[in-house]
Amino acid sequence: MNKKSIKRFHTLFFILPIFLVTIIIFQISYNLNTISVNANVNWDNWVVENESKKYIKWVDFTPTFEVLDKTSKLDIDSHTNDEDIKLNWIELISFLACKYGGDFKRFNQKDLNSLIDNLRSGKTMEELTKKYKNYSYFYEAYDAVLHEFIGDFETESTDDSGNKTYIKKYGIKAYLPIASNYSFSHYDDFGNSRSYGYKRVHLGNDLMGSIGTPIIAVESGIVECLGWNQYGGWRIGIRSFDNKRYYYYAHLRKDRPYAENLSEGQIVTAGDVIGYLGMTGYSIKENVNNINVPHLHFGIQLIFDESQKDGVNQIWIDVYQIIEFLRKHKSEVYRNTDTYEFYRKNKIIDPSIPREKYVYGTY
Repeated sequence: MNKKSIKRFHTLFFILPIFLVTIIIFQISYNLNTISVNANVNWDNWVVENESKKYIKWVDFTPTFEVLDKTSKLDIDSHTNDEDIKLNWIELISFLACKYGGDFKRFNQKDLNSLIDNLRSGKTMEELTKKYKNYSYFYEAYDAVLHEFIGDFETESTDDSGNKTYIKKYGIKAYLPIASNYSFSHYDDFGNSRSYGYKRVHLGNDLMGSIGTPIIAVESGIVECLGWNQYGGWRIGIRSFDNKRYYYYAHLRKDRPYAENLSEGQIVTAGDVIGYLGMTGYSIKENVNNINVPHLHFGIQLIFDESQKDGVNQIWIDVYQIIEFLRKHKSEVYRNTDTYEFYRKNKIIDPSIPREKYVYGTY
């Protein structure tokens, strides 16, 4: 091989890896950016076969606060009033998604009223969605997001004598990730550009607040990840019991990021204090404040197949409207003056938690 050939070989040797890395980064960026949803989308493209089973490979969660609020009230009222027809908010939202092609900016109250009238007249959702071939996709996708947000639970109550009892209820049982009586601000920053480490998109919602603000478990689940991540700083990852949702809480407080005795594998109940807001992250070295503004990075990853948990096929949804929806359901906390730790005021019994977790004290 002559000198000219050797030079070409060396050039190719250095350029080829760069070219391949560029292609991979472009593909990741493409997969992570939300594709606009419209009535002409072929939803079969959003389902992939894995050997003998199919699973969803992308979800664009677009229901607005208005739709979440109105449909949740219809669901809750129909159950608490013991109406003959029990409404399911996920079914209602999925129907509207079919009608609007996923574009909830087109929401019209008349469409929701008409749907409710049809259901209360005796028509079934199966009958009403026969013409919508995408209904099953929307229902599975939205159910994966909202499955444990509304349902049965028991809440702690104290009578005039100081005795504590549990009262059965039906309603919202997911909580805002910021504790009650603590202020925060946010805007819809999902998909914004980030450059630390490498150029990428923002896969969550930043809730700006004060250092030390108690952070709350949105849903009951199992602590799957705990510790340092150079991008998220001190962070917590909690998996739902049906394994469909992975809740990510990042940039927690320096030195004391977590609630007392929190550990991987632990069961947490919706409304529990799990950590404290901070500004850690953007550092390979642990316990470093390299974030400019104190905030909680909150994200929800959907997992329809375990192969989606890590790698380029992750599904992260825009949670801005969910945060707005959960503003009306906050967990009240108190501070132990001896340990300076925060705890929830009122406990709940969540049926989604395996009963033995209560019985044997691991809850």
